[in-house]
Amino acid sequence: MRRLLLAGPDFSLAAVDPHSTPGFDGGKKKGAAALADGGEVLSSLQEKLFAESRAGSEIAVLLVLQGMDTSGKGGIVRHVVGLVDPQGVQHHAFKAPSEEERRHSFLWRIRHQLPRPGMIGVFDRSHYEDVLIHRVRGLSPAEEIEKRYGAIRRFEAEVAASGTRVLKVMLHIGRDEQKARLAERLERKDKYWKYNPGDVDERGYWDQYQEAYQRAVERTSTPEAPWFVVPAERKWYARLAVQRLLTATLEDMQLSWPRATFDVEAEKQRLAAT
Repeated sequence: MRRLLLAGPDFSLAAVDPHSTPGFDGGKKKGAAALADGGEVLSSLQEKLFAESRAGSEIAVLLVLQGMDTSGKGGIVRHVVGLVDPQGVQHHAFKAPSEEERRHSFLWRIRHQLPRPGMIGVFDRSHYEDVLIHRVRGLSPAEEIEKRYGAIRRFEAEVAASGTRVLKVMLHIGRDEQKARLAERLERKDKYWKYNPGDVDERGYWDQYQEAYQRAVERTSTPEAPWFVVPAERKWYARLAVQRLLTATLEDMQLSWPRATFDVEAEKQRLAAT
């Protein structure tokens, strides 16, 4: 699945079917069962990651979630990241920058939210908003956006070199699916809070956003920080895919339980005597 979702040198977003399920031949029921089965493995790996930090390790994981509005970023946080111990998770949802943040480089606020050692950091939107929206809305000149691609590559290489694995996921849905999801929010009182009238305005730039995502993935998918594009119209598949990507990332880190820093047998004897 990881190989199939990786955005390689010849990546084309237009060629990705957002309703497909690459690497999985079962349906929703089978997918839900696979997600539940994978939760225990992911939770154990997260605990090992956290335990290693208590022994002095500097390693961490950063999961970057990007996608059009309604693509399911919140569902990934709840149904995938939510399966691990919340004490080992740092989650941050980036909104429009504040006045103070605008006085600094666009990466300044990102650096402040990087995960601490032993943590799984989750960015719900990220520094990529500063090339996506700026490109679509013309908030920065083209040459500045090109510079930002380079700045992002250098930044992510620096983060990876520090011991943090960077996993970048684009949740890909089609325009019709987004319309259906927005319509559902208007039909259900328990979904009103999720509806943003501005999302309808952004739909007018759909093609431009697809081009912006294509360019961002092309410019910034590197061996140190690759992009994975996950078809997300089937929510159950997107959650399973991200769980497997995150699990594979942690497995690649060859995590292990820290060795005891005390005499285990002697402590057993001391405890028995109490």
